[in-house]
Amino acid sequence: MRLNGKIAIVTGAASGIGLAVANRFAAEGAKVVIGDRNTDGVQEAAQAIGPAASALALDVADEGSCQAIIDHAVGQHGGLDILCNIAGVLDFGRFSDLDRGRWDRVMAVNLTGVYHMCRAAMPHLIERRGNIVNMASAAGLVGVPYNSAYTASKHGVVGLTRALALEFSKEGVRVNAVCPGGVDTPMLHQTPPENIDWQMVMRSASWLDGGAMATPDDIADAVTFLASSEARRVTGVAFSVDGGQTAG
Repeated sequence: MRLNGKIAIVTGAASGIGLAVANRFAAEGAKVVIGDRNTDGVQEAAQAIGPAASALALDVADEGSCQAIIDHAVGQHGGLDILCNIAGVLDFGRFSDLDRGRWDRVMAVNLTGVYHMCRAAMPHLIERRGNIVNMASAAGLVGVPYNSAYTASKHGVVGLTRALALEFSKEGVRVNAVCPGGVDTPMLHQTPPENIDWQMVMRSASWLDGGAMATPDDIADAVTFLASSEARRVTGVAFSVDGGQTAG
C-alpha cells in the first residue's frame, strides 16, 4: 500500500505498460484516473480494475483533452499527487521513408503530449508536492536504428524530465523518467518493414537472460517505486530497465 490515499493519472492505460501501471497503482492503494485514445479499451480497463479507477477518452496530442483529464481528476478527487505519462507510439522504418506527417505524429504523442500533461498538471502537483513519472525509453539514451523519430522524441522526454526536475525542485515536485528496453506489448509487435539491417537492429536488444524482453509488470515495478515515497530523494533520473542494453 505504498500509494495509499494518493490520486494518480495514467495515460496510455488501455493496454501494455499503461494498463500494468494502473493496475499496480490501484493495488498499492491509489485512486487512478486512466486515459487513452482507445475509448472502449480504457473503459474496459477501468471496469476490470474496479472502484479505484475511472476512465476518460484522452488524446495527449490535443491540449484540451489533456486539460480535461486533469480537471476531471481534481474535480472528482480534490487534487492530484502522481502523473504518469505512458502514452506513446512507435514508427519503425527507414529514415528515407519517414515523411513529415509520420514525424509530426510521433512527436505530437511522445513528446508534445508529455508537455501538455505536465503543464496542465503542474499547479496541482505543486499544491500537494506530487511527482511525475514519464515513460522514455532506452532509445532516449542511445541511438536506435530505423527508429529516428521515436529516438528523437524519447531523447526529448529525457531532456524535458531533467529540466522540469530542476525547475520545480524548490516546490518539492519530483520528475523522473523510466527508460525501458524491449517490452512485450502490442506496440512492439508491429509488422516490421522490409529492407532493414536486422544485425544492426539486434545490437539494440537486451543482453539479460539471452535477450528476453521485459514484461509490462517489470516496468510497472520501476514506475511504482519512483512514484512512491521510497523514492522521495530521487528526481531528474532516467531510470534504465533495459536488460543491459545501454550499459556499454
